[in-house]
Amino acid sequence: MEHKYTTLWLILVLTTVSLTHQMTKALAKIPAIIVFGDSSVDSGNNNQISTVLKSNFQPYGRDFDGGRATGRFSNGRIPPDYISAAFGLKSEIPAYLDPAYNISDFATGVCFASAGTGYDNATSNVLNVIPLWKELVYFKEYQGKLKSYIGYKKAKEIVREALYLMSIGTNDFMENYFLLPNRRSRFTVSQYQDFLIGISANFIRELYRMGGRKLSLTGLPPMGCLPLERTTNIFGQHDCAEEYNKIAVEFNAKLNVVVGKLNRELPGMKVVTGNAYNIFYHIIRNPSHYGFEVAEIACCATGLFEMGYMCNKDNLFTCPDANKYVFWDAFHPTEKTNRIISEHIIPRLKAYWSLAFEDLKIYIFSTASRIVDVEAQSRDPDLLLAPD
Repeated sequence: MEHKYTTLWLILVLTTVSLTHQMTKALAKIPAIIVFGDSSVDSGNNNQISTVLKSNFQPYGRDFDGGRATGRFSNGRIPPDYISAAFGLKSEIPAYLDPAYNISDFATGVCFASAGTGYDNATSNVLNVIPLWKELVYFKEYQGKLKSYIGYKKAKEIVREALYLMSIGTNDFMENYFLLPNRRSRFTVSQYQDFLIGISANFIRELYRMGGRKLSLTGLPPMGCLPLERTTNIFGQHDCAEEYNKIAVEFNAKLNVVVGKLNRELPGMKVVTGNAYNIFYHIIRNPSHYGFEVAEIACCATGLFEMGYMCNKDNLFTCPDANKYVFWDAFHPTEKTNRIISEHIIPRLKAYWSLAFEDLKIYIFSTASRIVDVEAQSRDPDLLLAPD
């Protein structure tokens, strides 16, 4: 009897060591960060296309390493850069279309995002930017290059284990639905939300079909608090346009529902909503709590409506210290805001993809405890008679 349980104990120990080793290897290392979306995460793809929506000039990037204007719509880094660094990867995610980089750079992180795009193809047409479906085309092209660079097996592993970041949707409302008549004539706000949610779900299914398994999907920000919207909210005394914020909250709730459905529908797929709405809204409403002085207007130019080419180095109104401002231009956060939001999201991402390992450890050690109890009972018959 004693030999039997000792054998079980040895088997369990060996299994534990093997499983722990394999799980640690799988969960301790995200091999790459792969980015889809709009200007909130675009690291410079718009530099290479024919569009007026660019930011590859000063003062954009003035607080980036070396004061480089990379095409990021900020004075410095954007969330994917911080998330990549937090997972032990590089601190800058390169843009796929940037000719300064190649597949050796993209193997550990790449950005397909395009400023001004949206879920809706009609949104990307407004400023002639890269539509979401084309971002997936580039991703497929990237996979082919990756296979040629490191081999089929390793490329497949990177695609499967990579963390995918997706931030998109604001432009669908602010540059399309509320600005142009076409979508409003066809959809109510609720119907348009559902239309976009459907596109999001189909995108995730296609990403899954192409090998992606780990996705952080960011919902809408408090878009009614963007400086541009506050500037035009004359009758609201230039406060946040809460009707737009309400739409964002409703959209995010619908997004959470579809994420839950897809996690059940797609075996092995893990989608987490990296919802930045609450932390962003709290920063805007309580700027001094985070070390900011100004939340109503942006740093660049007058801070009321400028972005892109209107936010240029010749504008004398641009603030000297962006760290005092929540927003860099009338539509985009400063590097400091991006960092705070990222630091809020990163623990959730890390906890989500280490959960399986923690569950495994709990199972292993609870099983071990039961075997120890049984073995102890086999040595002491009195324990077998003990009541529960």
